Amino acid sequence: MGDRRQARELALQALFFFDLDKSDPDQSLEVFCANNEEKLTQEVKPFFLHLVKGVVENRTQIDELLDKYSKNWKISRMPVVDRNIMRMATFEFLKCSDIPTSVTINEAVEIGKTYGTRDSGSFINGVLDRIKLLEGFE
Repeated sequence: MGDRRQARELALQALFFFDLDKSDPDQSLEVFCANNEEKLTQEVKPFFLHLVKGVVENRTQIDELLDKYSKNWKISRMPVVDRNIMRMATFEFLKCSDIPTSVTINEAVEIGKTYGTRDSGSFINGVLDRIKLLEGFE
């Protein structure tokens, strides 16, 4: 597994934890990092931190886009895994111009297939594709 894939999977786990824990994100991040120290290698940790902190800091804007482009789904009703995968991908669209959107979508779909439900891949692909096309991300 590549370093960025590992960073994305760990970021998903951290964001999932934050979603359920509801405590201070900085404290939760410290706890998560301490519990996953061996996985957060020097190659993985910078991108992991960029994703997690970026999603937390831009969550309002990200959630507004997800609400806008997810047909018949409110963000609060989405499965927690799918919601956080799409948050990470939307953050990448917004703030990681060095990553092609097709790569971001492909990674999100694959992680969704691994950690989500049977329908996660197609749901994630549909929402992210609408955001990409209708918001003009390249």
